[in-house]
Amino acid sequence: MKHRQQAIASVYRSYICEIRRLPHAYLRRVFRLKAEDGCRAALLTKCNERRTGKLKRTIQQLRAANNGNHQAFNRILDLAYGRVGRLRWELMEPLLSDPDVPLPPPIIPSKESSRPPVYSQELTALLTSGLSRRKRPLVPGDLSFPPILPERADPNSSDAQILGPFSKRREVNARWKYFGQEWKKVLPPLQISVLPSRKVGDQGSDLGTPTAVRKIGFDGTTVLEELVQLTTKPKNTSGAFLQRRWLRRRYQELLGRLPILTFISAQTKKPGGFSVSLAPNALRARSQGRSLSCATGEDVAWNQKASGEHVRH
Repeated sequence: MKHRQQAIASVYRSYICEIRRLPHAYLRRVFRLKAEDGCRAALLTKCNERRTGKLKRTIQQLRAANNGNHQAFNRILDLAYGRVGRLRWELMEPLLSDPDVPLPPPIIPSKESSRPPVYSQELTALLTSGLSRRKRPLVPGDLSFPPILPERADPNSSDAQILGPFSKRREVNARWKYFGQEWKKVLPPLQISVLPSRKVGDQGSDLGTPTAVRKIGFDGTTVLEELVQLTTKPKNTSGAFLQRRWLRRRYQELLGRLPILTFISAQTKKPGGFSVSLAPNALRARSQGRSLSCATGEDVAWNQKASGEHVRH
């Protein structure tokens, strides 16, 4: 028992040593919490060799990142900002349902478990935008009738009239399978921002008011604003020896993997809704930049404003 505690204490000291070398305060806070949680879990687990091995791999990754390894630094940024790992799930989970929308009727009558998935407005915007997808964006028709369903699943199709109706159970399974595989290709936003109506006194609709916007992730913090600032003036506050230009490039690439989900309030003759954009100084990977829609002028104007001041929700 004593030997195990000493071994974990040694790992923790090495972990903290590398954390202190990280270039920015947010990264140091995130990985200090991960170090404490990981070492505490290793102490409470009898068979802790696997956990200790995982901690050592994380330390090696931090060391490589602090020494200027491009891939390792991108990996720790992805972990810290929810592009991968548990934080990614925590950012996406609220968007996978919509408590304000009535449940759709069951596909199989009297079978509650046969209800199809609900695509929230936020998730729909993310799925149909190329700026928030690892793959090509979907079209709205893909959500109402997934392309993995055969034409026979449409009771009005010629295939259904000739071959007979498609199995309802298979349809339920296909719809949920498609829902699961597609949302996992989405890059989650850190928060939902609000762009209020420009017209004074415009009440909009129920969905057009800021009160209808859900609070998720880093809402109420300045994490997004600080990240945008790091791409213009990357202050090296930890004493690490990474070049500022190199750091700025890494954060610009991170912004290319970080969509900004904005709710635009309803205006006269214009319903409210969600838009997806990127920060103006974001850099996208070549594989992501093909045949994808760009942010509108209105989105860019808002993001430029957001980079200089905290957006209130």
